[in-house]
Amino acid sequence: MAERSLVLLDTDIGNDIDDAVCLAYLLAQPGCDLLGITTVSAEPEARAALASVLCRAAGRSVPILPGAAEPLASPPVQGPPPQAAALARWEHETSFPTGAAVEFLRQTIRAHPGEVTLLAIGPLTNVALLFAVDPEVPALLRSLVLMGGAFTSVPGPEWNIHCDPYAAARVYATPVAVHRSVGLDVTTRVRMDAGAFLERCANPLLRPVADMAASWFAERPEVTFHDPLAAATLFAPSLCTFAPGEVSVDTDLGPAAGTTTFRPADGGNSPAAGLGPHEVAVEVRPQAVLDHYFEVVDAAG
Repeated sequence: MAERSLVLLDTDIGNDIDDAVCLAYLLAQPGCDLLGITTVSAEPEARAALASVLCRAAGRSVPILPGAAEPLASPPVQGPPPQAAALARWEHETSFPTGAAVEFLRQTIRAHPGEVTLLAIGPLTNVALLFAVDPEVPALLRSLVLMGGAFTSVPGPEWNIHCDPYAAARVYATPVAVHRSVGLDVTTRVRMDAGAFLERCANPLLRPVADMAASWFAERPEVTFHDPLAAATLFAPSLCTFAPGEVSVDTDLGPAAGTTTFRPADGGNSPAAGLGPHEVAVEVRPQAVLDHYFEVVDAAG
């Protein structure tokens, strides 16, 4: 059997449906050893309960810990998770450790030095707190992969970075062996009509996702694979092309808070490593992403 990748997921599941779509993929992915899930942003306990719905649907026992509810220093901009309305219809955990998310991340990464990928698909509050509490942890990560930012072709700010720009600035200022961002430049190109997506949700793992998606599709006609794309690149990196360089984050308050600026190394054309502290996705194969996603999830169903 091929070696499985050790993954920690930090998520704000419950507002945008793509977090749930992403978690379903990770639970189905045979190459993923999901060590734990931490939640972030308003009502993290409700978000933890939503994550537990999918874990139960997959027949998996995964540690789930609620994390930070508010940004580090800026006013909250994200409200409670509307998808929590689905909790009444699905079995889920009702009790979670309080105040232990960052310590769980810290201990898990230290237990597997150089092996863990931290996949952060929400505001970066928990990640920034982790790096502040234990400054040695970033060097112990195999990689940090973020769904966040807008770098080359799509204007920002992107929502995850906008929700806690101070945390994002701290995270981007911290050296990690592989510091990779999958942003709006590529994720907005991977879309699926609501009807077509729901037709694929007969799979037991996706049934609760379809239920959670009701509030999302009530206002939008499609799902954009922001977070699932970031997750898929862990196991199928050729789905995206990445460019090295350096990312900075605008922390000024207001509508532009969290705007990301990318300075490519050598024009972004060199494949060599070490040309900047960050990598950002600049190209994507949209249909290949959708094919890969459903191949993995359907095989698990």
